[in-house]
Amino acid sequence: MSDLRLEQAKQWLGKHFSHFEIHNLAGDASFRRYFRISTAEENYVLMDAPPEKEDVTPFVQIGDWLAQHQLRVPKIIIRDQHQGFLLLEDFGDVTWSVYHEKNHVIDPLFTDALEQLHRLQAAPNTLKLPCFGTTRMQRECDLYLDWYLPHIHGLTPNPAQRQAFHQVLQPLLKKIHGLPQAAVHLDYHSRNLMVPKNGLPLGIIDFQDAVVGPVTYDLASLLYDCYQDYPETERRHWSKHFFTNLNTKYKEKFQDFEVWHRAVRLTSLQRHIKVLGIFARLAHRDGKTQFLDEIPLTHQHCMQELQALSLQIPLLNA
Repeated sequence: MSDLRLEQAKQWLGKHFSHFEIHNLAGDASFRRYFRISTAEENYVLMDAPPEKEDVTPFVQIGDWLAQHQLRVPKIIIRDQHQGFLLLEDFGDVTWSVYHEKNHVIDPLFTDALEQLHRLQAAPNTLKLPCFGTTRMQRECDLYLDWYLPHIHGLTPNPAQRQAFHQVLQPLLKKIHGLPQAAVHLDYHSRNLMVPKNGLPLGIIDFQDAVVGPVTYDLASLLYDCYQDYPETERRHWSKHFFTNLNTKYKEKFQDFEVWHRAVRLTSLQRHIKVLGIFARLAHRDGKTQFLDEIPLTHQHCMQELQALSLQIPLLNA
């Protein structure tokens, strides 16, 4: 937030509170910034989304929709969509990731996250969420070619190499797109799930990019998290738990659990290819070099998926 933007925020807050303190919170991978607002009565989170760069309307609309279907998202206390300011319920500082780092038992978190995910998938698409199709998946995977390979490995793929990459990847993307479709959070992982001070259910954040996409997508994001490395036995356990309780209209499309779990891993592969490109872009275009630290584990996941699926994709073993 620039000094001018900060002053605008203080003036806006001053219309609602006679006294408050404002403290920086960590930002995310967008132009949005977050601040903790402390008053005598309560703490809040201020979302600053500069209107010329970020539109808060999707956050507001999707948040209201999720709350209607019993997902725990932050309540909007005060909103000014024109200026790009939202004052939100404060879930605290403990993400799933932080909670896990403190060696707490995370089984209850998985149970709750999967229950909320089932509710999300059961929600009717009254918002007409956009479709997460093969064109978008391909565009996301191209971030690997355009950012990860040149900036991390010093390799700029030539047209023939790009074509070979696309030729092998395209049928896989069509398989993913052919899976049953449901509402998808799109970033359902350990840094976007909060453990509030008053306990479960988990608080869900960063949901403004929700789409309609593969029923496997959010589970893949959670189990094959770019920031976590769970044992495969644990992933399979929770995948089976989720599959057992899957809505019949989705479940009947899969022959058995093994077919389901292979689809989860294939979905995860597409996501990790994308994320490698995003991390490289965040570091080298946006100056957020901390994301370089997340690349090794994401790359490791990617290689494990290729092995588990018995796949070879040109340029992907870089």
